[in-house]
Amino acid sequence: MIMLFIATTMKKSNIFSAPAKKVKTDYFTGPVKLHEISGITRPKEHDMYHVIFQKSSRTKLHFHTGGQLLIVTKGTGSLVYYKKTSRSTTKFKIAKTKIINLSCDDVVYIPPKILHTHGSVKKSTIFSHIAVNFYPKKNEKPRTIWYESDLRSNVISKIP
Repeated sequence: MIMLFIATTMKKSNIFSAPAKKVKTDYFTGPVKLHEISGITRPKEHDMYHVIFQKSSRTKLHFHTGGQLLIVTKGTGSLVYYKKTSRSTTKFKIAKTKIINLSCDDVVYIPPKILHTHGSVKKSTIFSHIAVNFYPKKNEKPRTIWYESDLRSNVISKIP
């Protein structure tokens, strides 16, 4: 009997020592730090980030081409779902459909192509989560589509 052993390398790191990724300030309403956790292991089915929101910082309105999982690691925040109420692709009307309060240790899944925003709430000092962005298809990196909006009823433009 012949036995074959394949050596595997275990990689270990810390979410705070993961490489910092440059944040596009156009995508957020205030200061945010982003650490790319998936840079440690380079998976082919998801990207993973540790996102730290300062007081009152949020993402702007966006959706992902694949699903997204948020794991809250500190503070309190919220996730707000929206729906389009008009048909245009760059300027359109929106309406809030659901507000989910988030606190440490909460886990929430956001399905693909759902308009949403998430981040710190005004009373909170720092809010952080791990975001897992799943690939929509095998070996197809997830994309995030961002919008400039008033987060109440109007989307003004798509953010490049």
